[in-house]
Amino acid sequence: MIEKVINRKNMLRAYRQVLLNKGSAGVDGMSVKELSAHLDKNRERIAHEVCTGKYLPSPILGVEIPKSNGKTRLLGIPTVTDRLLQQAVAQVITIKFEQEFKDHSYGFRPDRNAHQAVLQSQKYIHEGHQHIVDIDLKSFFDEVDHCVLLQLLYRKVKCPLTLRLIRKWLCAPILIKGRLTKRRKGVPQGSPLSPLLSNIMLHELDKELEKRKLRYVRYADDFSIYTKSNQTARKVGNQIFLFLQDKLKLPINRGKSGIRKPVQFGLLGYKFVPTYKKGDKGKYQLVASDKNWKNLKEKLKAATRKTSPMSFDERIQKLKEIQQGWINYFRMASLTGKLKELDSWVRNRLRYCIWTDWKKPERKRKNLIRLGVNPDQSYSWSRTRMGGWAVAQSPIMVTTITLKRLIKRGYQSMLDYYQNVSPSAIEPPYTRPVRTVV
Repeated sequence: MIEKVINRKNMLRAYRQVLLNKGSAGVDGMSVKELSAHLDKNRERIAHEVCTGKYLPSPILGVEIPKSNGKTRLLGIPTVTDRLLQQAVAQVITIKFEQEFKDHSYGFRPDRNAHQAVLQSQKYIHEGHQHIVDIDLKSFFDEVDHCVLLQLLYRKVKCPLTLRLIRKWLCAPILIKGRLTKRRKGVPQGSPLSPLLSNIMLHELDKELEKRKLRYVRYADDFSIYTKSNQTARKVGNQIFLFLQDKLKLPINRGKSGIRKPVQFGLLGYKFVPTYKKGDKGKYQLVASDKNWKNLKEKLKAATRKTSPMSFDERIQKLKEIQQGWINYFRMASLTGKLKELDSWVRNRLRYCIWTDWKKPERKRKNLIRLGVNPDQSYSWSRTRMGGWAVAQSPIMVTTITLKRLIKRGYQSMLDYYQNVSPSAIEPPYTRPVRTVV
């Protein structure tokens, strides 16, 4: 197998994927752009060390990133050389495991995505399985037992050199704030291998759930089980809790786990709310969670902050990236009402930015005249003592910096984009620069 790993065609494919993924430099400071020159000089040495079992991975760079709840998540960033080799190994061993993975495992797999997982969950709920066992694995990627994982790998990967490489990557120390720390468990988030290794580990859970003929949905370490009664849900929840604890040695976050009804349940950012149409009793529609609406508004607020050092065209482009990415993900949800309100708020913030950019009263007066306001009114508004946000929402700005003028500058409302995007086909993000001026 190690020969397949270092095969020139496989390595070239891995190199392209590492370039595509981009990512930060590891402990050696080498960027993705420098990888090509490094390989030109060291390809033969690296291949020889891998084939003879002498290759030693570099330590992992630990980076703490903030979470929305105020806590932090530790990401492990391998060096670009290690990322290349991990990608090459992943491409070879994925073929052996992918054919055995179950249909209701949707995370980090070809031709599968979060939308399919959410739709499958909605289907179970509509079929009457409305007592949901929601189990949260406590810091899954940090708690994976290396012995259990390596035993599962050995069933399919018989090559000792490949297994040695994987074991070395699993045990590589992590550099946190300048201090090396040994790792005796866990799979570092941020490596090309971690998604595959997580699926290999939790495939055992999938097999157990199917053996018990349970309805479930799993996306990486996020999984839920669907039953028809509270009693069945309790029984199943206890059995799966013991399986995870005893067989896979994975701890469960009791505070975040429990039995939910659909209105209390959320999956991958989506929530379920009852539909009140006649004949739709027991049916639920999809909506975006409050947390995701809040995150979207914070991003839009940052992009339209008057003090941000951006030109108007750059601001519009940034807005499009945020809006289209968010709507592409939540396109299956009912968003119309909230998007209409949010669009109005964003337009007012853009008007506020324009008013602030005009700065001096005389410039404000001249610009208002150019936009069709009579000279007397222009003079009065240019000298107003009203705050900028109040002016942005006033008739003088709403009737001059109109929606039509904003569209000429490249603005696109989220509601329009949402209504034009179909649930099955996503349009590419808008990237062409707009040069028209107000």
